[in-house]
Amino acid sequence: MTTRNRPLSPHLQVYRLPLLALMSITHRVTGCGLAVGLFVLAAWLGSAAFGPTLFNQMQALLAHPIGYLCLFGWTVCLFFHLCHGIRHLIWDTGWTLGKAEAYTTGYAALAATVVLSVLVWLVALI
Repeated sequence: MTTRNRPLSPHLQVYRLPLLALMSITHRVTGCGLAVGLFVLAAWLGSAAFGPTLFNQMQALLAHPIGYLCLFGWTVCLFFHLCHGIRHLIWDTGWTLGKAEAYTTGYAALAATVVLSVLVWLVALI
C-alpha cells in the first residue's frame, strides 16, 4: 500500500475556538451544572424536613472544603448563565449583533460573572 501526502483536517489541537463559541458551549455546560446544583439544593431543603439529625449531616457535608468548592462552582455557573442569558436577551432586541460588539459583550459578561461571584462570596463569608 502506498501512502498519500494528503492534508489533514484541522482538529481541536490545531483549531482554536473563538470566544463566542467557547461561551456558547460554556452556557450549555453551566445549565447542566445548575440542574445538578438544584438537586443538591432540594436535598438540603428536604433534609430539613426529615429532622435535625439529617439536616446537620447535610450542613456538615456542605461545610466541608469540597462542599464549599462545589457551592462556589455552582455560584459561578449561576452568574455566568445569568449574564450570558441577559446577553442573549439583548441580542433578541437586535442590539450588539456585530462581531466587535459581540466580543465586547462577551468580555463584559465574563467580567460581570467574576465580579458577582466574588462579591456574593465576600458578603457570605463576612
